[in-house]
Amino acid sequence: MLDGIRVIDLSLNIAGPHATQILGDLGADVIKVEPPAGDPARKWGPPFWAGEAPLFLAFNRNKRSIVLDLKTAEGKAVLEKLIAGADVVLQAFRKGVVEALGFGYDDLKERYPRLIYASLTGFGSQGPLADKPGYDPLLQAYSGIMSITGYPDGPPARVGGSVVDIGTGILTALGVLAALRKRDAGGEGAHVESALLDTSIGWITYHMMSYLADGNVPERMGSGLKMVAPYEAFPTADGELMIAGGNDAIFARMCQALALPGLASDERFLDNPARVANHDALYALLAERTQTFSTAQLVALLGRHRVPCSPINDIGRVVDDPQVRANGMFEPYPHPRIPGYRNPALPLKFNGERPPVRNLPPAQGEHTAEVLKELGYGEAEVNALLRGAAAARPA
Repeated sequence: MLDGIRVIDLSLNIAGPHATQILGDLGADVIKVEPPAGDPARKWGPPFWAGEAPLFLAFNRNKRSIVLDLKTAEGKAVLEKLIAGADVVLQAFRKGVVEALGFGYDDLKERYPRLIYASLTGFGSQGPLADKPGYDPLLQAYSGIMSITGYPDGPPARVGGSVVDIGTGILTALGVLAALRKRDAGGEGAHVESALLDTSIGWITYHMMSYLADGNVPERMGSGLKMVAPYEAFPTADGELMIAGGNDAIFARMCQALALPGLASDERFLDNPARVANHDALYALLAERTQTFSTAQLVALLGRHRVPCSPINDIGRVVDDPQVRANGMFEPYPHPRIPGYRNPALPLKFNGERPPVRNLPPAQGEHTAEVLKELGYGEAEVNALLRGAAAARPA
């Protein structure tokens, strides 16, 4: 799909690497440029898997890694050659850093008019916080995500996954694809910009719209959703079950399954607005009945009545879940350093197949010599550059 497209990845940590991993999964040749110290994500652990950080492994497949010291003229010269043959450059430096190196968008757009240049920032490229670094939990806090996550009687909570970083990666990759399509049609490059703050707001748009509609600040509601009822986790005899009674017909079937047929005609619960207004009373009546069943029993019962529900699985159960296995989300790949290696696949299929893993997450600088030779450097020059990068590596 993206065969023949070369991407120069200057980003570290999660958001940028996730964007370039998507492009690599789709067939692009992604060259990950790491500083002598390496991507910090390589050291984010424990746990470590055969000495490698799972967090790094999760966002860096289908890439080739080279090490360059961009503080040196030699390193900058290599990067210039890489960009000259590239279709996409992606960077996530704090404002001013990449410009000081001479590789900002304004530096490159005149020399390479067909280049797609993607910039990821924490708070955006303008405004009072434009020069501040951005990290997923900080943006979850700043944007309001944490204020609505957790239970009303508990403290705010961070969403368990790095949704801001990962969401920004997805949106950036989408922007790059759109820019490539436009370039193919008109011949010009583009500057694609994304920000963790903007992504954060995008995750909670309906909460923002609700506030704009009535002026009430949304609050934490545990597993539920303020606009729909019943739509949350209910207690069972041995745990909890998530139930989504998203419309009147489902609610009526749920009442029938739980032998509470009168609830569906109770004026307090006749439609969704009424059920939301009387949420606490409805929850108490339903929970009194759900906790008389085990989770497995309730799943079976509600399934027979076509009521959407799900057990709250832990990660260990999900990895080996039959449906996840049928979807092919954790296929094994031979790995030279990690026995039994598997990774979550790109969540897309094309004609029934997932894009292949062409390159496992690389060791730091694994492809430096290979890429330098492709750029035309001779053996002596390659060895000199390798020695320089090694010398710059922190002790």
